[in-house]
Amino acid sequence: MGDTRSYGFETQAIHAGQPADDQTGAVMTPIYATSTYRQDGVGGLRNGYEYSRTGNPTRHALEECLATLEQGARAVAFSSGMAAEDALLRVVCRPGDHVVIPHDAYGGTYRLFNQVLSPWGLDHTPAPGDDVDAIVGALQPGRTKVIWIETPTNPLLGIADIAALAEVAEHHSALLVVDNTFATPYLQQPLTLGAHAVVHSTTKYAGGHSDVVGGAVVTADRDLGDEVARFQNSTGATAGPFDAYLVLRGLKTLAVRMERHCDNAERIVDFLVSHDAVGKILYPGLEQHAGHVVASKQMRRYGGMISFRLAAGREAALEVCNRAQLFTLAESLGGVESLIELPATMTHASVAESPLAVPDDLVRLSVGIESIDDLLADLEQALAS
Repeated sequence: MGDTRSYGFETQAIHAGQPADDQTGAVMTPIYATSTYRQDGVGGLRNGYEYSRTGNPTRHALEECLATLEQGARAVAFSSGMAAEDALLRVVCRPGDHVVIPHDAYGGTYRLFNQVLSPWGLDHTPAPGDDVDAIVGALQPGRTKVIWIETPTNPLLGIADIAALAEVAEHHSALLVVDNTFATPYLQQPLTLGAHAVVHSTTKYAGGHSDVVGGAVVTADRDLGDEVARFQNSTGATAGPFDAYLVLRGLKTLAVRMERHCDNAERIVDFLVSHDAVGKILYPGLEQHAGHVVASKQMRRYGGMISFRLAAGREAALEVCNRAQLFTLAESLGGVESLIELPATMTHASVAESPLAVPDDLVRLSVGIESIDDLLADLEQALAS
């Protein structure tokens, strides 16, 4: 099909980087389960492939597709989202540098900064990602190399103004990096708003079926992407061919899945708003959400993640998580099945007793694509006192 960037998102997701196989005509990208490649004479590489840590056709197809969907210049597929984050930070930062991170960052991201990168010599300062002035106040001129944001954040569903922060980053000679895992490129494309790089846990919505672990970095600048790829080749955290295939397969249905995730989430929010057991609801689609206006400006829809607090506190939140049946009590998110969890003691236990600690009565839902009537019935019985 040639260059697919002029096509719509749904078409790009199915075809970008995925031409029919030249040798067999296979419509689906083959799984190239090989570690090495025959050379046509010493140094005579076929299409540049020599060893699968350096390059693999299945992984390359995924990278081409991700770069197209994010409107980026280069994508690099990793063995996990955390490997992707670590690689990007080690490429753009050095010991003695400084990074601004969200005050409600994902627990694994905070653990990376606090337990791995801090001993390496990289300093960080948490700041509210939805407050541009607070981000500016947290910058350390001459030292801050990265403004790292999630939008929406995990699990408090905060919204950062990507375009405004891109201007801040540009003014202070820093890179703006956006974790786009919750929104996915279907709902939001940060690189088109001025971000320099996007990271993903492709384990989540990109894969979409809770059967693969992976990550990715997508850059607006090809040179930066090439540097990340060289770092990956040196350290080895590559996505395996089967994992790359699963994520690539998941991307083909991303658009239709995200529409259903959003449809179901909006119905559930409507139900929670009128329930006496529920206190505060965190969902950017609500007009009273602090980030609603910004989310409406930079997102196609508001996503499939919902967090809410129980009016009766932590014990009530525990009961809801334990009583849910169709909503599976489990970590992770973004699969076709609905999940429920208590972040304070599950996904965000690593930020307990830190400045990034989340409320202990907070319940997080990853709303799947099941029948909405069944999901509502399950929540109704789980919330019954």
